[in-house]
Amino acid sequence: MFEFTHKEFSMKRATYLMVAGLAWIGMGLAPGTGATVSADVTLTGAGATFPKPIYDKWGAVYSAAHPEVVINYQGIGSGGGIKQIIGKTVDFGATDGPMTDKQIESAPATILHIPTVLGAVVPTYNLPGVEGRLVFSGQVLADVYLGKITNWNDPAITALNPDVKLPGQPISTVHRSDGSGTTYIFTDYLSKVSDAWKSGPGFATTVNWPIGRGAKGNDGVAADVKQNPYSLGYVELIYADHNNIAYGDVINANGKPVKASIESVSAAAGSLKDVPDDLRVSITNAPGDDAYPISSLTWILVYQDQANAARGKAMVDFLWWAIHDGQSLGASLTYAPLPKTFVPLVEKKLESITANGQPLLEQK
Repeated sequence: MFEFTHKEFSMKRATYLMVAGLAWIGMGLAPGTGATVSADVTLTGAGATFPKPIYDKWGAVYSAAHPEVVINYQGIGSGGGIKQIIGKTVDFGATDGPMTDKQIESAPATILHIPTVLGAVVPTYNLPGVEGRLVFSGQVLADVYLGKITNWNDPAITALNPDVKLPGQPISTVHRSDGSGTTYIFTDYLSKVSDAWKSGPGFATTVNWPIGRGAKGNDGVAADVKQNPYSLGYVELIYADHNNIAYGDVINANGKPVKASIESVSAAAGSLKDVPDDLRVSITNAPGDDAYPISSLTWILVYQDQANAARGKAMVDFLWWAIHDGQSLGASLTYAPLPKTFVPLVEKKLESITANGQPLLEQK
């Protein structure tokens, strides 16, 4: 939980409570009614581990400027985030794989998808003695996880890496054991580049893996790969960077090997043309020489009509800040910002959030 503390916190809090209390008395309102954010509002969210580093940072920075709002986010996987928002046990869920139509229909009320940032999923590996960055293709990655390619020096891998002396060791694959948006992104990509994958495991937050072992969360997969030589896994870029694990370039839709970066993820996002009204969109295997092929948006899930006006207002104010001021904080964590042309579409979604039918976002 992000509880910002500093020398002025107690004074600010006391002043805020006094002013807010006088205002409630003067208006004849009890705390928590209306659309005024009350002191010490705690917003609880859960879901994807993919965006957890940026959500952690946003929570700390936002609470520093707004000490009356505390943001508590737990990275439990996208599947868990979807389950909890449907069950209304959190204020917001988070996912890297959009909810399915069936999941949306099972919710007790309308849930909105609010895109926040973009990131990359990278194939990460542990190969003792091998230097330099490996190159993978989607077909090779699919065949490895299908069990068709079993050794590191398979001709399909060596053909992509002619200058690298690859070991003859078996490939030990690692995948997510929990319902995962990172898995959704990875398998969505594999389904676009491999007919065998599309007609087999397919794509979802959870799939039936033909081979390999499971680990929980992006951090769990990263730790597993790091601890076990000759392993291959997939994680969000920051988890590879921060754990000093090697990760490969991937051949994109234009046949170019591309390294995951803010620039190459932004290039993939630049392929967005016709965006659906619900903002559920995939950018894996995007066209363009510079586009990284395993890129994706990530979403926060909120109910369009909020049960509590004060908490709902705190939520939309935070999300408005996140898609504007918060975007610049993602670069140090390797997240790409929302495309400028995309931001007005997200603003429109936030403007549609209500409590008891009344809009919560003040006119900007």
